[in-house]
Amino acid sequence: MDILLPLFVAVPLVSSALAAMAPWKWARDTLHLLLPALSLLASCWLFAYTGTNGTIGHNVGLFQSGAAIAFAADQFTAIMMIATSLVTLCANWFATAAGETHSRYFPALTLMLLTGVNGALVTADLFNFFVFMEVMLLPSYGLITMTGTSNRLAVGRMFVLVNLVASTLLVVGVGFIYGVVGTVNLPALRDVAAGNGPAVVATGLVMLAVATKAGIFPVHTWLPRTYPGASAGVMGLFSGLHTKVAVYMLYRLYVVVFGLEPRWNALIIVLLVVSMLIGGFAGLGEKSIRRVLGYQMVNGMPFILVMLAFTSGDPTRALAAGLLYTLHHMVTIGALVLSSGAIEETYGTGLIRRLSGLMRREPWVAFLFAAGSFSVVGFPPFSGLWGKVSIVVAIARAGSPWAWLVITAIIVASFGALLSMMRVWRKVFWGPQMQNQPAERRISFRLSAPATALMAISLVMFIGAGPLIDATQEATASLLDVDAYQAAVLGDDAIGIPDMSKLQGGR
Repeated sequence: MDILLPLFVAVPLVSSALAAMAPWKWARDTLHLLLPALSLLASCWLFAYTGTNGTIGHNVGLFQSGAAIAFAADQFTAIMMIATSLVTLCANWFATAAGETHSRYFPALTLMLLTGVNGALVTADLFNFFVFMEVMLLPSYGLITMTGTSNRLAVGRMFVLVNLVASTLLVVGVGFIYGVVGTVNLPALRDVAAGNGPAVVATGLVMLAVATKAGIFPVHTWLPRTYPGASAGVMGLFSGLHTKVAVYMLYRLYVVVFGLEPRWNALIIVLLVVSMLIGGFAGLGEKSIRRVLGYQMVNGMPFILVMLAFTSGDPTRALAAGLLYTLHHMVTIGALVLSSGAIEETYGTGLIRRLSGLMRREPWVAFLFAAGSFSVVGFPPFSGLWGKVSIVVAIARAGSPWAWLVITAIIVASFGALLSMMRVWRKVFWGPQMQNQPAERRISFRLSAPATALMAISLVMFIGAGPLIDATQEATASLLDVDAYQAAVLGDDAIGIPDMSKLQGGR
């Protein structure tokens, strides 16, 4: 069944072309929703199949390993594809309900974005990862300037500039890796890059570029400045796709190339603790709902990535905790962004000072926002509780001073997130009702339905925590099984791993 892996890229790519050429809006809208749904179903099948049969790999065109475009998938790949497809489906659903698909090329661009996401998740080659990241970014440039607020062109320039710099750094790092070890095939790097100083430095450049795209301190400020400038539907897409693909590759690189090397733990912890605190409290100074949510994205990323520094005892449980929080964060932030988008579409603004008393006018959306806020902070009965509990428990197992520092930072940052969300609630949903709005103006269910679906999934994740935790542990166990990953991609082809004696002048 490995021969089907290229279809995760080919099908949305062809559908994007069809959506661009289709003259009928209904056809474009159908493709816009059908392809993420198909990707979701196919990803669920892939998770089940790799759970039974192990990691699978395929070389496009059946060329030899090392010369072919290599695709590979394990349960870690599959569970990330399930989550990204789900968020894409709900964000596209909202965009359709909000009328954003009246722009002819909007569906085609979102399907092209899905193509890049799927490709980045299944590729087993660093250069092709760069290529698929660019496939993600090119439609994103159009989406961020096509829809959104009046300053979308200004934030679009910042988005393009930051991502061009990060992409340049990424391709330079990939080039250095190839120049040092003669391959950028991910499983091959396990054998030729480990312990090779120049290769480790070059891989560090790649990880720095990917961390920039993830919005980690000190290169984080671009994210809450640019994402809210797009429409809510596009921000929902970006929140669940761009940063989470970066998480996927950081996890994959740190396991395959660095072998969970503990000497980087102090640096990881310091950077991510600062990122937690900034993300937790910086939202207190923002003026719009989605700018506050942008900092909740900055706040959530270090909770996921800090687990890389606590893998010395039980790496499967530690990385599973990070993965569980990733899934929770994608669903919860998506729900909050889409619920705020429903407010903007109905009342014409997302500025906090222009909204008041929505709890009485819009009780259902008020409930959705409160539920999402509870989940972000880590209150029951939503997925955020198990996400944070699993992280704290995994960190506490280390029993080191670093563990106590990170747990303290998690508590303080969560308190900051609580204050930020309470401020939005007090200003937007509490207080006197707005007097300048007609009585019949209400948020329609078609606008609130996508956020409702995501919050219902968050509730299901809380109730079904047992099977979900088992699934995340199976996924991270497959991530850590580098032997299986290497065998699936390289097989017995020696060309996949270059002769280092020749590369080093025969020494």
